[in-house]
Amino acid sequence: MVRISNIDESLDFYCTKLGLREVKRIDNEVGRYTNIFLAAPADIKVHTGDNTWSDRLRDYSATLELTYNWHPEDGSAPETYSAGRNFGHLAYQVENIYETCARLLSVGVTINRPPRDGHMAFIKSPDGISIEILQSGEPLPPQEPWSSMQNIGNW
Repeated sequence: MVRISNIDESLDFYCTKLGLREVKRIDNEVGRYTNIFLAAPADIKVHTGDNTWSDRLRDYSATLELTYNWHPEDGSAPETYSAGRNFGHLAYQVENIYETCARLLSVGVTINRPPRDGHMAFIKSPDGISIEILQSGEPLPPQEPWSSMQNIGNW
């Protein structure tokens, strides 16, 4: 679970830029929150059971739960999450780390730790969640411009 502060920005990041798909959404009026479940396209299976909660979760190998807490009823500002309150980091495996990082750069995502080793990179979500991008299988041979890129910020 990752706490988010803006649904639209987060869905743009996780779905449009990273390629995940929304598979379920729950708006809880009493608890004043929205849960959005995302899955990688390869992890989405055809639903064959009834629509119970436990059955729905078995439809996906893995899901990322985004939690958006609504504004307090008293009209005060929503909570701002620090790094310890929102999460540590996520890991996301890709077929080609260089192509993925190039695509992310082209849509405005900062590569905080470039994939100099052909194996691992780090980016951050709009809410400051560190996301580790991992090369599927063996690391790719080092290549430019990645090999000589410097770290930006922290991850």
